[in-house]
Amino acid sequence: MKRNPPRLSIASPSLVSVLADDAIPSTKEVRAAIPAECFRRSNLISCAYGGFSVVLTLLIGILAWLYVPVSWVWAPVWVMYAIACGTAGTGVWVVAHECGHGAFSDNKKFGNAVGFVLHSALLVPYFSWQRSHAVHHAKTNHLTEGETHVPKVAGTARGQRAIRLHERLGASGYGLLSIVVRLGIGWPLYLVSGTTGSPARGVSNHFWPWAPFESSLFPKRLAPKVLWSAVGVVVTLLLLGWWATSIGSISTVLVLYGGPYLVVNAWLVTYTWLQHTNSDVPHYDADEWSFVKGAFCSVDRPYGRLFNFLHHNIGSTHVVHHLNSAIPHYQAVRATEAVREAFPYLYRFDPTPIPVALWRAGTSCVVVAKEQDDWVYTIPAVGSEPSS
Repeated sequence: MKRNPPRLSIASPSLVSVLADDAIPSTKEVRAAIPAECFRRSNLISCAYGGFSVVLTLLIGILAWLYVPVSWVWAPVWVMYAIACGTAGTGVWVVAHECGHGAFSDNKKFGNAVGFVLHSALLVPYFSWQRSHAVHHAKTNHLTEGETHVPKVAGTARGQRAIRLHERLGASGYGLLSIVVRLGIGWPLYLVSGTTGSPARGVSNHFWPWAPFESSLFPKRLAPKVLWSAVGVVVTLLLLGWWATSIGSISTVLVLYGGPYLVVNAWLVTYTWLQHTNSDVPHYDADEWSFVKGAFCSVDRPYGRLFNFLHHNIGSTHVVHHLNSAIPHYQAVRATEAVREAFPYLYRFDPTPIPVALWRAGTSCVVVAKEQDDWVYTIPAVGSEPSS
């Protein structure tokens, strides 16, 4: 059936109702709209992109180690180094993430081996996060079954606490706190306690699948993979400890590895937060949600040529990544163009500059409440009852 609703800007409030009507394509229709060559994966091309990111990151680190003294006088230079090296290192993170989706290679074992090494080097538990991230993709923008950046709901205890804190600190204070916490420690908090995950699954831990972290996110059959993920991270920590001992300087390791590590974390949280959070991006309960609806709630944003190049277009082709995560990043631009042309009334692109979008998400996206058929971000008064 041909569908030709009017093309809408992401800022249009009527976009929510369009997503809720019968103009939603099937997964088969979406796949048919994407050229077949976009699904082709090449070990050579994937390794070239991954190798570039690894070499660039190591090169920046080696140059800093050789030429920048570790002292407080050089602190501004070390801050700039952390930003540069961490920004390059985010490209490594993205390639490992692609391995987890099976988009790196047709050979699953090869892709997982590359992803395990790269993610472990960045202190990411590869297999356990591969699982939680798969759930995130399977239930994108599901109000209760989503995973990562699941919104707080007005009228619940979590929602009311957020509203009270917002009123106490004011929009600016709340936004600043939210951004600093999320970008600073949000990622490790999520890995160890499931922060921003679905409360319905219990408290999860990506390193330990048993009590007291018995979450449905990691069923017993996945326990060996969770432990292997932890082993990869522990080996990296031991190597960092050996490095610090061998050169007799913990501070050198902290500035060379720790600074970029924090920047990588800030980048990945920025991407995931802004890809799924906006004042007009709806969430759906069990009666309204579908895979395609949720995937089309992802938001592409303008990160610019440099960051798109360094980060393999992860922020500007995320809609198509959620529609089909098996598409490799070097085919994602073409796939995005095809999706935008086929479904202009559903494709979301927000041209808001990233710093402005980040501030808006931090200050305005506090809790969701039901409006018409969808759950959207709002700031209701303290004590308000949950919508029905």
